[in-house]
Amino acid sequence: MVSKTNNNSLVMKTIKAAIEANPGVTPILHSDRGFQYTSKEYVHEVSKAGITRSMSRVGRCIDNAPMESFWSHFKDEYYYDHTFITYEELVVGVDSYINYYNNDRYQWNLKSLTPVEYRNQAV
Repeated sequence: MVSKTNNNSLVMKTIKAAIEANPGVTPILHSDRGFQYTSKEYVHEVSKAGITRSMSRVGRCIDNAPMESFWSHFKDEYYYDHTFITYEELVVGVDSYINYYNNDRYQWNLKSLTPVEYRNQAV
């Protein structure tokens, strides 16, 4: 999900959509220490869904290295090379890149597989 603002509403919509799309799944959900992830509403919703919360330690951005790496690739490989005239173009572009990254972008650290291929091997 993409939003024009970074707020609890965006996070809660994303969490609820993920729960609805994956009924019965009880994953570990890692986040940084942003205000959204420490709010009572967030803690209540993820706990109610059986999701285990994981949070980066204070001052330890390395804890969230996989997501930091993703956003770095997104910016270098896509965002900086595009001009978005409308908000809708940005939303489509973000969705398109995430699909590419997960399904088509081979990664050295995943034994030259895509993230989806690598995950499917583990299942």
